[in-house]
Amino acid sequence: MKAADYLPHIAYDSVILGYSDGELKILIMEYHNTGMFALPGGFVKIQEDLEDAVRRGLKERTGLDHIFLEQFHTFGSRARYQPEIMRTILIANGHEPDGDYHWLLDRFISVAYYALINYTEVVPTPDALSDSCRWYAIDKLPALILDHQEIVKKALQTLRDNLDRKLMSGNLLPPRFTMNELQRVYESILGAPLRRTSFQRRMLSLELLERHEKHYSGKAHKAPYLYSFKNS
Repeated sequence: MKAADYLPHIAYDSVILGYSDGELKILIMEYHNTGMFALPGGFVKIQEDLEDAVRRGLKERTGLDHIFLEQFHTFGSRARYQPEIMRTILIANGHEPDGDYHWLLDRFISVAYYALINYTEVVPTPDALSDSCRWYAIDKLPALILDHQEIVKKALQTLRDNLDRKLMSGNLLPPRFTMNELQRVYESILGAPLRRTSFQRRMLSLELLERHEKHYSGKAHKAPYLYSFKNS
């Protein structure tokens, strides 16, 4: 990585969210030989649009294209400038921070995005500086570097705002799902239980769902209906 190839002082961080086994999960990187954990992120090439750079990074980490992506905040506090962290990461990977990589020790403003993706389709792939890229339950995250914990918190709050419409655009659920599965996703994002009857009544009143055939699993009298988001 050479400074001449990238825009100076601009980075991005991605909060990549998936849903599995009743839990909202997030992809986290662990840097080689450091015990440091971080959100997947990267830098913008000179001849590249910002969103194209983010989508490039997402594909490198997940193997997926065409996923729901939303920019939600820009983080530029002076407190996030901690060059000793990047110096440690570079040295742990055998790079001389005063050579071609010196620019990575500069101060960066980070544009943050969140992505809602299908957990089952992801192939988590670490970058060149990392040992692992793996899923963590949102309430069981390791300590993250810099302000990445704050970035996660802000992403969750943004997602919770107007959650109905954002879930329609995302890919946390299969194309067809039961009302119970939908409720469990809501509860995992909101971090609180919801009353079943009230939730179902509200969802149906929003007219966002299309009802399909029943989902039979051996007990016909208890078979729930399948639903999908309209226009999805």
